[in-house]
Amino acid sequence: MGKFDISVLNLETLEDRKITYTDEEAERHAKEVGVSPRPNETLDEINERGVFVRQANSFIVPFGDKEGEHKADKGRYRIFWAHGCHWSNRPVIVRDILGLEDVISDIATTSTGQNNIYGHGFNDQKGHKDPVTGAYFLSEFYKNADPDFKGRATTPTLVDAIEKKAVNNDYHRLSNYIEVQFRKYQPNDAPDLYPVKYRREIDEFNDWLFPTVNNGHYRMHFGLSWESYDEGYNDFFDALDKLEERLETNRFIFGDYITDSDIRLYVTLIRWETKYYHNVGPLKKRIAEYKNLWGYVKDLYSIPQFKKYTFFEFPKLKYKGNRGYNGSFAERIASQVPYEKLWATDGERKKLSSDPENVYLKHPENETVEDYQSEISVSKWNSPSWEDRDPRNVSISVDPSINPLKGLLKNN
Repeated sequence: MGKFDISVLNLETLEDRKITYTDEEAERHAKEVGVSPRPNETLDEINERGVFVRQANSFIVPFGDKEGEHKADKGRYRIFWAHGCHWSNRPVIVRDILGLEDVISDIATTSTGQNNIYGHGFNDQKGHKDPVTGAYFLSEFYKNADPDFKGRATTPTLVDAIEKKAVNNDYHRLSNYIEVQFRKYQPNDAPDLYPVKYRREIDEFNDWLFPTVNNGHYRMHFGLSWESYDEGYNDFFDALDKLEERLETNRFIFGDYITDSDIRLYVTLIRWETKYYHNVGPLKKRIAEYKNLWGYVKDLYSIPQFKKYTFFEFPKLKYKGNRGYNGSFAERIASQVPYEKLWATDGERKKLSSDPENVYLKHPENETVEDYQSEISVSKWNSPSWEDRDPRNVSISVDPSINPLKGLLKNN
């Protein structure tokens, strides 16, 4: 099976070359490859109550061994992600934790042109192309996979870099596919982020976390009615209160060890504290005002794979219209903030763990790759029905303030 050369990725950046990517150039590229302008969330993803109902993911065929499923393969797939997109920070963190950097390549997308009319592109790459596939826009892979696709091309997207097609943009389950179906490529001692025995509990928590916390900012930011803003605001801060209580007695979401759920929560908290809260109006609290959440996020930040994909100064990246408070802060203050000092952990949260020097769960002894590759559940949030995706339809069987796996995750 074909491979591409990951060694070509070490290219100089746009900042080094001082090249300007204009709207006119983006327009030429778009005509050349036949892609359309990026749809607008506030026009296409708002229901009759003014509530932002995020589009369902379109490329959700799972990875597995059944007919029609995608096959895990070394050197074939490429993660397209963005610095400021917390959904897309998840799979690259998971990939790095699991030691799969040489198995699945990646590239961070940027805006295109001066006004980002065509969405995700490669502003910082030579010729404004992805150096591996030669694409100008992320949306090209969607068009190649489905010529009738009309929605937004989103990060993260896992692309087959040989066929130059999008194969999966299901951020609800993409990290799980990397954890499970790519197990055979992971080192033997790679951590277990998604233990077979407790996947039901992890999935249920993650599917509660999505509308309340992960998507909470967007419900406030994109909603077009007071009702929608109020619902998003209350759900977000009520969820943080429950998580604050849970983390009073648990070092991580499910106890002593990091799971897939911690990665999902971290990337949202970090983005909220450093950028998102600027955009949504009055705050109830900053993350730094929650004793346990603040200690938790700093504890995770001390881990190299989490720190690598934490971008404190993201607001000063060059986006058209980045003015006002964000732009001013970015230009005047961001480079002076002592982030490393402010986000340094004091180590106190180790006291909550029975295994304080280890943050990862080991795979059970004698567990085979086949044992680990159980079928992964389908997320309700990918339903084509707007009603099914209505954030009011969230449910969970155990109060999120309670850890149902307390004391059950153990290393041998």
